[in-house]
Amino acid sequence: MIDWRRIDWRRTALDTWRGARTGPSVTYALIAACCVVFLIGPVSGLNPVYGTGDAVLAAQSAYFHDWGVVPAELMGGGPPRTLLTPLTALFVHGSWLHLLGNMLFLYVFGAMTEDRMGPLAFGLFYLSCGYLALLGYAAAHASSEQTLVGASGAISGVLGAFLFLFPRARVTSLFPFLLFLPLRFPAWIVLVFWFVLQWLAARAAGAGPGVAYLAHVVGFAVGFLYAWGRYRGGDTVKPPAAATEGESQP
Repeated sequence: MIDWRRIDWRRTALDTWRGARTGPSVTYALIAACCVVFLIGPVSGLNPVYGTGDAVLAAQSAYFHDWGVVPAELMGGGPPRTLLTPLTALFVHGSWLHLLGNMLFLYVFGAMTEDRMGPLAFGLFYLSCGYLALLGYAAAHASSEQTLVGASGAISGVLGAFLFLFPRARVTSLFPFLLFLPLRFPAWIVLVFWFVLQWLAARAAGAGPGVAYLAHVVGFAVGFLYAWGRYRGGDTVKPPAAATEGESQP
């Protein structure tokens, strides 16, 4: 007969919750949130509420301004709501390609990183990296009126943490100068190469329209430094995971 009074209900509930988890829940939730926001917004072209032609273009412009980061407003003492835009911008994307490229990187590198950090810590880490990455870009281009959107800065932070935590994990990569042949390399080679490209591109880029490479650099550096400060001295070796990198950069 079971003595129900001797059961540790708190531990039982916790074990049940852990057992019910079927994967990196926060990573999946972030991907789902970005996809839902994109689908119901004016950029996807699937929501008839925004109309067509000039009407949808005007809606897109207002949408980016309301939810994206405008450096001149953020750094120039704009309305209080602008302080939240480095968070809201993480869930807004400018095109289907922008969304799918970012979500691919998050899916591939986020799962193992979340598993190492834990769901709550990973969620806070992701949002913090994204906020600081966009804030860093805004500080460097404080007079820019160009709107900045996308999860790139946060995902770059995940890449930085992944580099420290799983440097020997082998990832499958597609390099244009190698005729897009799928080749497997240690993560440290792929991610260091990626970071150098972002750094060089950031030095050449201005504050106009295009990819905010500086946000990638800041996010990556924040992610790597956090992982180094939090996990150095511990075991960073994990089972290797397959990943796919193409031309689309987060």
